[in-house]
Order: sequence, then structure tokens, then C-alpha cells
Amino acid sequence: MVSGISIWLARNTYRLGGILGYPLLRPILYHRVRRGKEDRARLGERLGRSNRQRPEGPLVWIHAASVGETLAVTSVVQNIHEFGISVLLTTGTVTSARLAAERFGDTVIHQYVPLDALPAVTRFLDHWRPDLAINVETEVWPVTIAELAKRKIAQVVVNGRISDRSFDRWMQRRELARTMFSRFSLVMAQTDLDAERFADLGALHVAVTGNLKVDRSAPPADDEALQALKNAIGARPVWAAISTFDGEEKNAADVHAALKETHPDLLTVIVPRHPDRGDALAAQFSAEGLSVKRRSLGESPDAETDIYLGDTIGDMGLYLRLTDIAFVGRSMTARGGQNPLEPAMLGTAILTGQHVDNFRDTYRQLRQRGAVRTVDSTEALLQSVDLLLRDEAAREHMIAAGYAGVRDMRGALIRTMKGLERYLAPLILEARFSARPKAVPEKKRVPIVPERMPEQNLRKALQ
Repeated sequence: MVSGISIWLARNTYRLGGILGYPLLRPILYHRVRRGKEDRARLGERLGRSNRQRPEGPLVWIHAASVGETLAVTSVVQNIHEFGISVLLTTGTVTSARLAAERFGDTVIHQYVPLDALPAVTRFLDHWRPDLAINVETEVWPVTIAELAKRKIAQVVVNGRISDRSFDRWMQRRELARTMFSRFSLVMAQTDLDAERFADLGALHVAVTGNLKVDRSAPPADDEALQALKNAIGARPVWAAISTFDGEEKNAADVHAALKETHPDLLTVIVPRHPDRGDALAAQFSAEGLSVKRRSLGESPDAETDIYLGDTIGDMGLYLRLTDIAFVGRSMTARGGQNPLEPAMLGTAILTGQHVDNFRDTYRQLRQRGAVRTVDSTEALLQSVDLLLRDEAAREHMIAAGYAGVRDMRGALIRTMKGLERYLAPLILEARFSARPKAVPEKKRVPIVPERMPEQNLRKALQ
């Protein structure tokens, strides 16, 4: 009884706080605009307002928090759109909005996700009236989840993942977690561990489908820009430190300085996770006596360049095609790790620190193949880079192992689309009927809780 009261208080206190604090949201959003974290012209979308009309027929709402989630769900979005179903894609960052525009153009409706406050969420759902809500990885927004459940709109999680920190935090509020997670109609998790965690937190229907990020194509690169950089670099040996966090850029610069004695032509490419740190990093490297060129300024490395600073967004495919060796950051001075799949897809020997909890299973599978070396200090990083620069056979073995690891992990897209069959089939039928001139039959709500995973594919379901 006491726990039930505490759950009710927690849920309704959050809900009431959103209502009472709603007048403060606009000043907060303007503050974020000044920091470059919001689009001033589209602030209304964060409050649930839109100048776009809802299209006729069925509509699936897909939420992908940021760039990584948007990239992961690209093929799912394309598959659903090809069935004749309108797709509303929401994201929460300016960079992911740009990516959505580049990847999907006018084929998908993009909106910024509404803030999790009752007035914003209600306005958003009243306008868009989605038939199905798909959440990529997992962003648990209590008001949004409750309002979707209230309207009997099925909520499905794809590419589900729960980090150690998030799991521990939810386990401290286990009863509240059960109230939230039990409202998901289906959770398709990346790994067995993720599936266990979702179940522990209250999800009733959980399946393991794998990581959608493995099934997407390697990040692209502009051919002309790539060739220009390769011409500028020539035959110089190159290694890269990518997706780095504060402190790891210094580690990479120290490695470069030490290796210059034995590899005098060495070029180090450093790609910070947050490119807006470019000015500070360039000043730091220069203060250490290193010559720096910056991608954001349109500069190319010359014979004297020590560090090529990749302080731009969306060019990872370009940077990784310049090297055979890549240290993946947020793993030495920061924790959690960054995704090693792109370096594996693009043929690099992968180095990482010890703190890769957010991508534990991916690193485990690549490590079992021999595609990854773990380093626990700047000295260990230096030794590994030195070894791989010298030993072509060791480098090629790791590269081949990375390709094999990616190949073995593929298949998540097929399994995910199969899991969505039960929810998409009635919407596909509705889309077909909506396209005909005759009267449209009464709309049927897609099922909320599946009894089992469907056995037939979508094509058979519609025959």
C-alpha cells in the first residue's frame, strides 16, 4: 500500500511539475538557443506546435534521440515508408535534425520531439494522432508514455539498450519503473543482457533482435574531398583518435610527440566527439609545439602538419578512410565507450580504453575475433600504435577480424521488421484502402500487447 502511494506520488508529482513549470519552458528553450542547442525558428515544435499538416491515412511516429539513433533506424524508416505508411520522425538535437533532412528529404516528416510536459505532449498527440509509436534504443519519458497508453497507441522499442548507469538508477525506483516499462507493447533489445534488464524493469514482452547499427552501410565520404586529403597526405603514415572526450586528445597528442622520433613523417588525425571544442583543442596543441590544421577551416595537412583536427560533424567516413589504425574514445579519461562498428566497417585496426560499458557486447564480439586491442594508459596506447605502424601483418589481421565480426553480427534489421509485422500489417491494409477512391473502412487500432511473435512475414500477412 505504501509503495503504491509512493508510485502514485512520484508519477503525479512529475506530471504536475510539468504543468506548473510549463511557463518556464520557453525561457529555458531560448537559453538553449543561445548555446546553439535549439533551432530558434522551430521552437514551437518543442512545445507540441507544428506548421505541418498531418497527412491522410496511417502514420507511424518514430523517435530517435540523436544522430546515432537516427542512423541506426534509417533502414527501418525506409522500409515503413515503402509500405505506403507516413512516417513522423522526431529527434532532440540540431545535428540530428540536419541529418534527417539530408537522409530523408521530403519522404519523412521531421519534427523536434516535444518536451515531456503535459501541455506539449497533449498538443503534439492531438495534432499528429499516430497509429504506432516506435522508440529507438530507449528514452523513458513518463508523461509521453502515459499519454500514449491513455490513447491506446501501441509503443514499441527497437534497438533497445539500457546502460549500467540507467539500469542502476531505475532499479532504485523499481516499482515506478515497472509502471513505465510495462506499458511498452514490445521491446526488441540489442543483447541478452539488455533483454534481461528490460524484463527486470517490468517490460512484459521482450525479444533479442541485435544491433541495427551493424546492418546499416558504412558512413559515406565525399570522393573529391577524400582524394584531395589523400593527395595532401601522400605516403605519410597515419593513425586516428576518434570520438574523443576531454583528456583523450592530450593522450593522442602525447603519443604523436613520442612517436615522431621513430616515425618522423607521422600524421595524427584527432576527431573530438564535440567539434565545438575545436578552438580550445587547436590552441592546446599549438601550445605544445605541434603544428595543427583544421577541417572546419577548410585546411588540408601539409608536410609539416602534426595534427589534423577533424572538428566537423558528419565526416567520420572521411576521417576513417585516411587511416588503418583508430583509437575509439570515451574509453580512457571518460567512461561508456563509443561505437566501434564504423571503424570496423571501414577497415581499421581498433584500439580502445577499458571503459566501454555502453558497447560491452559489441566490443566483446570484436575482441573475440581479434579485431580490438585494449589499452589502459597513454604508454600502452603509444606501444600499440607503434606496433601497428611497424607490423603490417598484425594490422591486416585486426582489419580482417573487424570485417568478419561485423558480418557475423548482421541480421538485426530483418529480425526487427519481423517483430513489427503484427503492428504494421493493419496499417499497410489501411494505407492500401486509403489510396482507393471508394469509402475507407472504419479504422482499426493496431494491437497493444502481442501474444507471441508473428510467424509470417508482412507479404504473407497481406495475401
